[in-house]
Amino acid sequence: MNTIDHALDLAKRGIAVFPMTGAKTPLKDSHGVHDASTDPARLTELFADRRAELVAIATGTPSSISVLDIDRQHDGLIWWQANRHRMPTTWAWRTRSGGLHVAMKHRLELRTVAIGQIGTGIEIRSTGSSAIYWPSDGLPVLCDALPADWPEWLTPPPKPAPAASYAPPRVADDVAIGRLIRFVTEAGEGERNRRLYWAGCRMRELAGTGTLSRRDAVSILTETGARIGLDRQEANRTARSAIEGARS
Repeated sequence: MNTIDHALDLAKRGIAVFPMTGAKTPLKDSHGVHDASTDPARLTELFADRRAELVAIATGTPSSISVLDIDRQHDGLIWWQANRHRMPTTWAWRTRSGGLHVAMKHRLELRTVAIGQIGTGIEIRSTGSSAIYWPSDGLPVLCDALPADWPEWLTPPPKPAPAASYAPPRVADDVAIGRLIRFVTEAGEGERNRRLYWAGCRMRELAGTGTLSRRDAVSILTETGARIGLDRQEANRTARSAIEGARS
């Protein structure tokens, strides 16, 4: 079988694949794992490129399998010898470096885990990642069984939730407050107190949302009233009456 034959054979099994170069890199100007497909016509087009020397599997959700990558160069075979008795019979193949790729059914909660984080010399390739199907380069399939269920004991815990960041206190709506102040300052003779009270009622609503304290609302209104010529004590009484919700 040549490269495209391997790609089409995997596609028939529902495995989404895409081409890589012999150096294990996506083809230039390609979209890498995002090009993965099970469509024969699309794969024929992708693998027509002369640089397409290897078949890569889009692991995780696209193919419904994830891959346990056992890296010989990082002592992964030591981990394998210690744990292989716990592993189910499942699809597996030799890698070019002398390690193994062990394919099992993808679990929705399974995430990609970098090498060494859950065991010496091993990594998990899940959604968003990929694994080269080395038999497309002539290396042997070690077990041609159907993908087994991913073991519970080999499922890493979810990533911890990010630490809650400090949430600054809600600030007042400066635009709304500015409009209320302008509404008061534009009052004509004889309507200043009425407008001040009306603006106070609107500020009471802002205070109810938590964006403005009642104390600050009274202070803003008192200063605004004094600025347009009202007696400061009178302005303060009107402001307090409006903010408290009942006119005295």
